[in-house]
Amino acid sequence: MSAPFVRELTFFRLKRSVILGIKSLWMHKLRSFLTALGIVFGVASVISMLAIGEGASYEAQQQIKELGSQNIILESVKPTNTTTAGEQERSLILEYGLTYRDITQIQATVPGVSVTVPGRRIKDFLWGGANSVDGVALGTVSWFPSMKNRDLVRGRFFKEMEMKDRSPVCVLTESLARQLYPLKDPVGQTVRMQTSYFRVVGVIEDDPAVAASSEDMKGSSESGEGMEMMIPISTLEDHFGEVLFKYRSGSFEAEKVELHEVTARIEDPDQVMPAALAIQHILERNHSEVDYKMTVPLDLLRRAERTKQIFNIVLGSIAAISLLVGGIGIMNIMLATVTERTREIGIRRALGAKKKDIVFQFLIETVILSGAGGILGVALGLGVPIMVTYFAGMVTIIQFWAPTIAFGISVTIGVLFGIYPAFRAADMNPVEALRHE
Repeated sequence: MSAPFVRELTFFRLKRSVILGIKSLWMHKLRSFLTALGIVFGVASVISMLAIGEGASYEAQQQIKELGSQNIILESVKPTNTTTAGEQERSLILEYGLTYRDITQIQATVPGVSVTVPGRRIKDFLWGGANSVDGVALGTVSWFPSMKNRDLVRGRFFKEMEMKDRSPVCVLTESLARQLYPLKDPVGQTVRMQTSYFRVVGVIEDDPAVAASSEDMKGSSESGEGMEMMIPISTLEDHFGEVLFKYRSGSFEAEKVELHEVTARIEDPDQVMPAALAIQHILERNHSEVDYKMTVPLDLLRRAERTKQIFNIVLGSIAAISLLVGGIGIMNIMLATVTERTREIGIRRALGAKKKDIVFQFLIETVILSGAGGILGVALGLGVPIMVTYFAGMVTIIQFWAPTIAFGISVTIGVLFGIYPAFRAADMNPVEALRHE
């Protein structure tokens, strides 16, 4: 026989087997549909779980990247055991946290530190006209926006000359500007804190990390989240002094904190971790107790990536179990089908059908069953992340390979779990099969 004739005959046999398989499954529509549901939900769970896990990991990594992969962030932390009873009697001022001495030594001894951004915070009521907000005055430097990757929305940031002159100027975050001047352009207006007045020269975007954490929180103006007024650090020291006094609800606190936060940028990304160890050593030497916290975004990013890998493996394993259960369902129903069609198998063998024809016919049916379930599962799996994003507001990311792999696994499972029923049907004795009632 010629090659074209063989190809045409093979195609005809395949086409006939597919048509017979569809007819056989269609005769028991409900049973076939219920059998395919295991594959449908297994494939859908693979795609949707990976999409949700990928989205959650992406959000976490973006928040970490906002901190800067080449930055090292230091923060002052109030120690738990501050003073003894005798010391409290001698001094009512609590002194702790980062100092200018720390910054000087870090810049002088740690190689690769290109720039530092100090910050000092005072929390109190901010007044803009008749409106007031419980906010924060952040004393910082003129290169704060470029260091923190924050864009100006309106106006400008204060300049180095204004830092030297201790000018009473300020820059508001978007949230604070909306609260204090909802109907006016805040640039050119004044903001009062205690007895000091500051002229607004610009509006800067909110901190992305703070905005994400307080997005679903009500009353953010009361909690002070994102309500920041940035002024030159020299101006803050000139107006409020070294000791910070707090009068709230009949209570009184006095704290002396030179710097509440310091951000150091390392020139070479490969030197970030060694620089962090060197900074840790300097702080341990300068501070008798742990009244500081160090955050290395690069280290957090690496941990987030490792967590993402573990998360995907766990979610993939759970979804794989669903597919496995679906495959067991297919094997179960095909074994029942073999028993029901015993006489049909005997007739086909008596008419000249070979064992491989019987095997091929049953495998075709399992592939059709698992393939149809896989297609429905892919459609459902693509729809679930969209609904999660729409109703829950979560970011979901569908990787291009996820539907392909999920569908391929569903078909593979159909073949693997259909092999045993197919060979069991092919191994039947034709004479005994014809006698079967």
